[in-house]
Amino acid sequence: MSFWRVLLAILFPPLSVIGKGCGSFVIVLLLTLCGWVPGVIGALVILNNTN
Repeated sequence: MSFWRVLLAILFPPLSVIGKGCGSFVIVLLLTLCGWVPGVIGALVILNNTN
């Protein structure tokens, strides 16, 4: 995880996971719509995944 991805995950979570696929983007977008904190946590979990 690069510093810029983490910073982007904190500021706008869906944009940070756009390179991980459409499903990840939609999941993080829905989490962000439910609240900012769940979106940030979801984005960081997806970015931390090594697969």
